[in-house]
Amino acid sequence: MTTFSANLSHLANSAANKAMPYPGKLVEIASLEKSRAAFDEISQWPGYQATPLYPLDSIARRIGVRGIFYKDESQRFHLKSFKALGGAFAVARQLKNRILQETGETASIDDLLDKRFQSLVEKIVISCATDGNHGRSVAWGCQLFGCGCVIYIHRDVSVGREQAMEAFGAEVIRIDGNYDASVKQADSDAEIHGRIIVSDTSYAGYMDIPRDVAIGYTVMLAEAVEQMQGAIPTHVFIQAGVGGLAASVCAYFWELWGDRRPRFIVVEPEQANCLQQSAASGKPVAVKGDLETLMAGLSCGEVSLLAWEILEPGADDFMTLSEDAVAPCMRLLASNDPAIEAGESAVAGLAAAIASREDPEMAAKLGLDESSLIFVIGTEGATDPELYQQLVTS
Repeated sequence: MTTFSANLSHLANSAANKAMPYPGKLVEIASLEKSRAAFDEISQWPGYQATPLYPLDSIARRIGVRGIFYKDESQRFHLKSFKALGGAFAVARQLKNRILQETGETASIDDLLDKRFQSLVEKIVISCATDGNHGRSVAWGCQLFGCGCVIYIHRDVSVGREQAMEAFGAEVIRIDGNYDASVKQADSDAEIHGRIIVSDTSYAGYMDIPRDVAIGYTVMLAEAVEQMQGAIPTHVFIQAGVGGLAASVCAYFWELWGDRRPRFIVVEPEQANCLQQSAASGKPVAVKGDLETLMAGLSCGEVSLLAWEILEPGADDFMTLSEDAVAPCMRLLASNDPAIEAGESAVAGLAAAIASREDPEMAAKLGLDESSLIFVIGTEGATDPELYQQLVTS
């Protein structure tokens, strides 16, 4: 029985090499050692707890695969998104760096939480551009550690997401342009006002901080590996915007499992497929236009250069998913037992996995069959509650 319809496009990555060990040059970007250090710190934050890993047994039976693991990030630190891990972690790292520069002292996470250096920290202003979830994490981290925060959003970011960031004390500035334009505006204004940019995308001249953001994300992967109790998935379907999350997942599993790592499939919206186009061109390509997509968190036209260093050799396949699959997949999860709250940017990986298995030609291209064990990440919950209700009840 067909679960839902979707248009898919597929590009096999000719640069991928399944047998190649995790390259030593990538350790500077992401490594298990760095991931362990991030876990040790983030697990001390107030309210930390591992998010659930759900086996979607009924959906797996329905599409004819061995199993589906769904890592549910809908309640991470009550921010409803995996981004809570990366943005706030990078904020903490930047505050520690500034404290070291100004005082010569090495601050601990307890020092930040206890406001030991508050007279210095409160003068620091962190800034970023966002589709919503990264900015919410940065704003929350700034509130948690006591520094200032200015967030830039583009014209398509919902009012609900804007208000969520303001609720954490951030000043939110909306620009009349797309996500990439908001990145450039945030960077320009930071130069003028002496702010620290904490971005989840890297570009020429800006590499160090996005590394910290991406390493923060791997906390959920450490949790997931433990929760899978020794099982190694055969396939990972992971949604992508600029590629930071996808690269984190790819690197973590690649170094951990080597040649036993899963087939790694990157999924993007049809209108914002900068990674797929980059793979086709053999170099980073920017997608122009308004990039409009229901999957707002994936509405990105320029590849993170750090992410590309990992994904170019590490991703096996690049796919796009049509908009018509989003709401049905959200409703499918809402009707699951237990019910799972998944926002519109959370479901691209799962929707692509389901649609691929139900398309015999696509299933054959991806090696999907009854023996397949699929891992996906539900990256957000109802980060825009009003839109979520519209989509799951329509």
